[in-house]
Amino acid sequence: MRKAVSLLMAATMTLGLAACGSSASTGSESSAATSTSSASSEASAEAATAAEGQSYTVGICQLVQHDALDAATQGFKDALTEKLGDSVQFEEQNASGDTANCSTIINGFVSSGVDLILANATAPLQAAAQATSDIPVLGTSVTDYATALDISDWSGTVGGNVSGTSDLAPLDQQAAMIQELFPDAKAVGLLYCSAEANSVYQCDVIEGYLTDAGYTVTRYAFTDTNDVTSVAQSAADASDVIYIPTDNTAASNTEAIANVVLPAKVPVVAGEEGICKGCGVATLSISYYDLGYQTGTMAYQILAEGADISTMPVEYAPNVTKKYNVANCEALGITPPEGYEAISE
Repeated sequence: MRKAVSLLMAATMTLGLAACGSSASTGSESSAATSTSSASSEASAEAATAAEGQSYTVGICQLVQHDALDAATQGFKDALTEKLGDSVQFEEQNASGDTANCSTIINGFVSSGVDLILANATAPLQAAAQATSDIPVLGTSVTDYATALDISDWSGTVGGNVSGTSDLAPLDQQAAMIQELFPDAKAVGLLYCSAEANSVYQCDVIEGYLTDAGYTVTRYAFTDTNDVTSVAQSAADASDVIYIPTDNTAASNTEAIANVVLPAKVPVVAGEEGICKGCGVATLSISYYDLGYQTGTMAYQILAEGADISTMPVEYAPNVTKKYNVANCEALGITPPEGYEAISE
């Protein structure tokens, strides 16, 4: 980066000298203008060449391996590779669901001086925001940045060195989906990980919509992988329908949840496709690949075009789709109404 800036400054100085020399030797304003235009073009070309010759290292910290986060990471890498080719290299690490690992990974990126950090999920974003105020940080698969970063006066822009994309699908529409699919249900259980701030946020919001719709809503929070099964059993015993938000711990334990809810004949409406594919019947989902790709485009703007990350608003997925799990719907005798798309195997 410093090399590119130095070349640009040198080109600018050359531009000024060329303009003065032309004016003195000819005394003609038109000649000076011609010479200035030529020098300006040469400076622009030299700066572009310097930018093209720049190589970038991007650190990627992904919280845990599961379909949604994997797709976001792949979309991000594909976008940058398409735009920068061999000029970009990735240092990709997975925290295996451990918040402490996120801090270790991010601190390693800071020490090695990467050009940009992708924080895939809330815990990596929080670790990156704490670790550096200089390196650009883009989040993805983060539901609510105000909650994640404890911002009280949220305006859509984080500011500083942080921005990114949100995986929040409209919660009012998710509540409406529960009404559409299960109009006779009375009790809705909210199943989520209490350690994930954005899961708590989603449950806070959707509980209001469901309560207004006349449902009795009860929360069932697990703390980590160890108590997912027991808490899911409690939820299944007392609920007509279970709602699971976009929750990374739940996404990593869908088999355990399915082993509880399917025998109990309790349907799960999920906040994203990966969870629905594992243990749910329906979801209002975004494309995490597209979300990651969108984040990669933002990274390109920062790295190659000089965009100011402090002014870049958090972006959202442009489309949401109603989807259903064919096998689970058949197992529970549920026929989705028109407008639902089957989740591909």
